[in-house]
Amino acid sequence: MSVELIGARVAEIQQQIAAVTGQATAPSTSFASQLADAQSGTGAATSTAATPATLGGGAATQYDAQITAAATKYGIDPALLKGLIRQESNFNASAQSGAGAQGLTQLMPGTASSLGVDPSDPAQAIEGGAKYLKQQLDRFGGDPSKALAAYNAGPGAVAKYGGVPPYAETQNYVQKVLGYAAEYEGTAATTAATTSAVPVTTTPVSAASLLSSTDDGSTDDTSSSGALDYSTV
Repeated sequence: MSVELIGARVAEIQQQIAAVTGQATAPSTSFASQLADAQSGTGAATSTAATPATLGGGAATQYDAQITAAATKYGIDPALLKGLIRQESNFNASAQSGAGAQGLTQLMPGTASSLGVDPSDPAQAIEGGAKYLKQQLDRFGGDPSKALAAYNAGPGAVAKYGGVPPYAETQNYVQKVLGYAAEYEGTAATTAATTSAVPVTTTPVSAASLLSSTDDGSTDDTSSSGALDYSTV
């Protein structure tokens, strides 16, 4: 029996019931229409399913889907990648530092080129940032604190000190990103405990002393003042 015939039969039964009870049946979408909606995947029940995910907590952004896709591709935590982007550019795709870092993930031109991405394109910037962060996680045993420090100050600095180097800016950077990540994981209540546990080295060192100590994976650059710029990769 076709859908149309079934719908007609249902309507006929409803009319008979109304005649017996003396009550009008409530207006409703026809059975055929409802069945067709169900078969095609349309209808009110599915309209809320398209709501963008917010990674468990925090404010949603227009880049959440791309962040999740890139993080999944490289096997990293989407919340960590989103926290990094927030700290690097505050989700401003046009952001550019004085040292020349560009885009959402603030990649230096040389780093972006080695990753095969255009940092001015949001999707490619996210892809490149995810790939570079994955490289640092692999390099430093999956330790997010060390990986973030490497993203900020260069892997050479992290290798030299065996952990987050004793630079106030880098230490603050790592704490900020981990705090944002906790927020996006939906665990903002534990942010303080997470960020206070960032392991850092205590040996004093000047920024300039690392100019000759970075390795081939580092992307440290000197600003016009001669000091290292730790805010970009």
